[in-house]
Amino acid sequence: MMLKKIFPFLGWRFAKGDLRADLMAGLNVALVVIPQSMAVAQLAGLPVVVGLYASILPVLFGALWGSSNHLQTGPVAITSLLTATALMPLAVPETTEYVLLAGMLAVLLGIIRLLIGFFKLTVVANFISKPVMDGFVHAGVLVIASSQVSKLFGLTLQRSDWYLRDLWNLVLNLKEANGIALLLGGLSIALLIVVKKIFCKLPAALFVVAITTAMVYFFQWSERVDIVGTIPTGLPKFTPVSLDWNTVLKLLPGALVITFIGFMEMCGVAKAVAVKSRQPLDLNQEMIGQGMAAISSGFTGGYPVSGSFSRTALSFACGARTGMTSVFTGLFVALFLMFLAGTLYYLPKAALGAIIIVAVVKLLDFRRLFSYWKVSKVEGATALITFTATLLFAPQLQNGILVGVLLSIVVFLFQTLKPHVALLGRHPDGSYRTHDRYNLKLDKHMPVIRFDGRLFFANISYFEEIILDTCVRYPDAKFILVDCQGMNAIDASGIVMLEDMTEKLRENGMELYFARMKYPVRRKLEKAGLFEIIGEDHFYHRIDDAREAALARRAGGTNYTI
Repeated sequence: MMLKKIFPFLGWRFAKGDLRADLMAGLNVALVVIPQSMAVAQLAGLPVVVGLYASILPVLFGALWGSSNHLQTGPVAITSLLTATALMPLAVPETTEYVLLAGMLAVLLGIIRLLIGFFKLTVVANFISKPVMDGFVHAGVLVIASSQVSKLFGLTLQRSDWYLRDLWNLVLNLKEANGIALLLGGLSIALLIVVKKIFCKLPAALFVVAITTAMVYFFQWSERVDIVGTIPTGLPKFTPVSLDWNTVLKLLPGALVITFIGFMEMCGVAKAVAVKSRQPLDLNQEMIGQGMAAISSGFTGGYPVSGSFSRTALSFACGARTGMTSVFTGLFVALFLMFLAGTLYYLPKAALGAIIIVAVVKLLDFRRLFSYWKVSKVEGATALITFTATLLFAPQLQNGILVGVLLSIVVFLFQTLKPHVALLGRHPDGSYRTHDRYNLKLDKHMPVIRFDGRLFFANISYFEEIILDTCVRYPDAKFILVDCQGMNAIDASGIVMLEDMTEKLRENGMELYFARMKYPVRRKLEKAGLFEIIGEDHFYHRIDDAREAALARRAGGTNYTI
């Protein structure tokens, strides 16, 4: 049992035909990951071979130590862009120093993921709300796509520390576009769309790579357009990684952002596939798998990796049944590196740019982004501000997500400090509902207030304001009833406040009653002795019972408790 906890893949079980299905699914995914990994490595500012290195052991380790049978780990666009964001201030892209830093970042990312998985801290990802995530992703997609336009036009432009300046510089230099590169890039985009639409089972990216490479070779365009050039053959070698403290401090912000964004991306696809495959999913174990994948990437010449949405969906669609699919995928990529990497010498970089653009543009869904306005103006504004901030801060994308997270926390605190409060009236069907929405009459002698939220130190003054305001608005009231159905918790400050409030009201000839209080809240009041102070005859399971008791008391009758 302990061995299976340390090595979860020992618990894999195979039915008849599973390995054959996994082999074919693994081959299909490998045909997609080879061109994609090369393309997104360029996006990260790394040589294309680094993307291939990150598609061997990380793919295997992510499956062997993860919990999902279908999640495909490896190089992805958003993680690659965030890698470039973290590394470009520290080194020149595609240099030896830059590649070493990418490995260090991968190892640091893996350590963070392992700690989160071991200590079951995946809940921390809840600090990134869906509107914030979508605002960030949409801005990130625009940054990714526009950063590849220069490759389509055959332009070599220096990146600055501000994305919008780079975009304007690109527009100014479009007149110097390379016609052949534009032809190859445009043809690549057209082929990717057409092949995917008509021949959906064909690996469109690999088809585009083969066609454009052949065109450059046969038409002898290698001197007129940027090509990939020599790709080192053979398996990646072990690369020692030294994590000195100064470098770790510089890489830590980027590693944390990649951790959060990668986790959200991984969660989305893993949960979607888990629902379809009816497979239980352990997110903490999945973080351990992602951590092992990142560390293995760092020590084998790769760079930060994450769960891939498109390749995971492809794996499931191709009939993958177990984690062996990822093992086969990694082995196929290794075979390609050993025997076929040299065939892509003439691959134009314009084709790689086209592959990235077509892959990421599918993530754009502005209708969903603007739909948050219909749900809540606050959440809609949060998504829009995150989107705008990410574009303005690019290429320092972590600042954009930080703005979104801080904004979400502020909104959460504001909503917690002032939870929803409603005055209730009795509906003809016997239920109690918000009086102004349903035009219901209020009991002026016993107003009913519903407090929707936990009562704790941060909002007790707001609760007091509500009670006192009700006293002023209804001067004939002798009782105030608090409907506690929406009150999930209470702390010591809330208990002391209720005790003080009870005394203040009694001094003015008023009583505080409670109905529909949940057991955890009721239990705390009992432990604090508040039932004795307030009186057990002030607590009821039903609002009608509380009103009848108050009416009986007002008429001089006998109170009762339930």
